[in-house]
Amino acid sequence: MANLDSLTSWHADWSGLKVAVFGLGVTGFSVADTLVELGVVTLVIANKADPQRADLLGVIGAGLVIEADPDSVPAELVELAPDLVVVSPGYRLDHALVAWAESRGIPLWGDIELAWRLRDRSGVTAPWIAVTGTNGKTTTVQLTTHLLVAAGHRAVSVGNIGTPVLDAIRDPEGYAALVVELSSFQLHWLRRSGPGSLEPLASACLNVADDHLDWHGSREAYAEAKATVYANTRVACVYNRDDEATMHMVEEAEVQEGCRAIGFGLGAPGQSDFGMVGDIVLDRAFLPDRNNVALELTTHGELDKVGLAAPHMVANVLAAAALARAFGVSVESVRAGLTTFRVDRHRTEPVVFVDEVLWVDDSKATNSHAADAALSSFESVVWIVGGLLKGTELGPLVDKHAKRLRGVVIIGANRQPVVEAFARHAPMVPVFEVTATETKDVMPEAVRFAVSVAGRGDVVLLAPAAASMDQFTDYADRGNRFAAAVHELTGGTDDHDSPAASLPTAPA
Repeated sequence: MANLDSLTSWHADWSGLKVAVFGLGVTGFSVADTLVELGVVTLVIANKADPQRADLLGVIGAGLVIEADPDSVPAELVELAPDLVVVSPGYRLDHALVAWAESRGIPLWGDIELAWRLRDRSGVTAPWIAVTGTNGKTTTVQLTTHLLVAAGHRAVSVGNIGTPVLDAIRDPEGYAALVVELSSFQLHWLRRSGPGSLEPLASACLNVADDHLDWHGSREAYAEAKATVYANTRVACVYNRDDEATMHMVEEAEVQEGCRAIGFGLGAPGQSDFGMVGDIVLDRAFLPDRNNVALELTTHGELDKVGLAAPHMVANVLAAAALARAFGVSVESVRAGLTTFRVDRHRTEPVVFVDEVLWVDDSKATNSHAADAALSSFESVVWIVGGLLKGTELGPLVDKHAKRLRGVVIIGANRQPVVEAFARHAPMVPVFEVTATETKDVMPEAVRFAVSVAGRGDVVLLAPAAASMDQFTDYADRGNRFAAAVHELTGGTDDHDSPAASLPTAPA
């Protein structure tokens, strides 16, 4: 067995190592491409393969085996007798290949550990800022990166956000910082100590709510994976003062000497916190006299101009500002950077305001926690909900928001659990089921139901609290089809600048 503990640099001798890569998505291909460049004997095992990626594997010199039976172990893998397995994030813990590797004592890494070990490739070893959380992590990562770039630093958003970390660390110019979005899947495969363990400059877990329980097996295992983000942090562990679980994660984390706990929340900031007093967003953490003084970062009115006024968006701003300040970005640069940021699509995005009804696309709300944040932003809602629930129970969410619901439109291939949740917790709310089976017909039917029940002053909110892949390609496809159906069936045109279409603001 190769001595993997010694392989902590791009410039170490990786040649001759035998590695199996599970999965050939964007992440799996980046792993295989990197390993071949290092001189590693590389075999990719996948249940399906994009033809272009499959062809490229042959060109670069990696092997490929398509799993005919997901419950069996390919003979080529057994024959390889790998020294190491690198697992793509989508592979479940109970997958036959994962179980096979574990039963033989073969080390399993994720792409994040591999990238951390190889981060010195360009000669410029960039610090990492690590971000996780059930919701808000993509916006927070993008915000943090934007604030760094606006301050003049060469920074990039990577990881679960779409760009593999391995692609970034192989950039010949190098970066001043990598802002790394980490899913619970990626965090599961990370070690907390020893060779290959991350040492982020700053880290954040934004919140923890039930999600991916079918993958992790329990809420405790899911939360434990999320907590890994704080291990070995050097400068600042950023946590959510309104989510006690994140505070306990920081309290229990093994961090480097001198690392500080920095809280954020919508209320008045304590010492070492970011928060709000009235309309003003404040930093009371990164200044000498934080006992008596706080620094103004922006105002709620300024955030409203760039679509960051909803309470959950303000929380993302506070977390991103804390991470940027931990890196050394000045207050002036944070203030200026926030004026030029634009939120990604499908995140509480106004679609149209027509006949005094606001239509909002929050297709990115793929779990109950995200849907809760969206629902909490409006007083009277026609809620479009449903899809792949990922083991999440919707009952508590339905019960919490029943009084604000004018009606509910249920989508998804399996609608029964959602129907039952409303029957138990909100029997007085009108429920409409979308029975269309063709993808192209789902949103038009949903919008027609919503039109029939929405009244003056209502918000029709697509916040499915579920994944999309049962009926759509992804959450963006779901949101795009929703917007198209809204425009077609209401006759409305984009009017995001209308005062009536402004999204709600955070409490003072």
